[in-house]
Amino acid sequence: MEIGHLIPHIEALIFASDKPLSSMEITELINHAFGFMEEKLTLDQVQTALDGIVEKYGSEFYPFEVKESGGGWQFLTKKDFHKTIAQLNGEKFLKRLSSAAMETLAIIAYKQPITKGEIESIRGVSSDYSIQKLLEKELIIISGRNENMPGKPLIYCTSRSFMDYFGINTAADLPKLKEIFSETMAEPTHIVRGTTEELPEEEHGAGEGPESILIVSEGGVLIEHAENERSDNPHPGGEEPGHHGSPDGTEQDGPGDGK
Repeated sequence: MEIGHLIPHIEALIFASDKPLSSMEITELINHAFGFMEEKLTLDQVQTALDGIVEKYGSEFYPFEVKESGGGWQFLTKKDFHKTIAQLNGEKFLKRLSSAAMETLAIIAYKQPITKGEIESIRGVSSDYSIQKLLEKELIIISGRNENMPGKPLIYCTSRSFMDYFGINTAADLPKLKEIFSETMAEPTHIVRGTTEELPEEEHGAGEGPESILIVSEGGVLIEHAENERSDNPHPGGEEPGHHGSPDGTEQDGPGDGK
């Protein structure tokens, strides 16, 4: 079957399905529908047709698009028409999750499979209400029990509706935690105090001291030191008056010590 003839059948399947269809499911359905064909369609042929469909509905002419979300392909209205569609369902459509529910959902998404006790140990507060709301919205599911823990508590995981709700295909599409933390993590900073960098070297007075640098360590400790540190000893050679170094490194009394 040519790709041009295959595309309308795939569009019809995606449009009529009450759940997202994966590429493999579409391939099997098409082959069952055209069982009389000598050569079965391959997954690559279906994927090529899907690429054409995505490109077709990506045009500004259409208010909807075909997108892989929630574990499969489906027709989705483009975000520019969100407010218009919201009028069909009123406040229920626009209602968002509370911050407590979002916090609980984030913990489940990144730590799944996880028990209620483990969720509460991370949050530090009871999560009964948030978990119940997430179950009602079908964003999480009970996937079983932890047989190794006392009482065999229930285990919670995200659902396919969760992926569909956030427009991702698998849980692996979630942002990596290290990527999130890297945006807010403080790096060690070098701070130059003084005017040494702002003024040309010839404009500095001869009596100015060495450049002082402040360094913030990774632990947040402020460290100060001076470049080209000068010795506290004002006398050249590093010797003080009245003291002379002996060849063996011991100090000897000078003639002016009165001994």
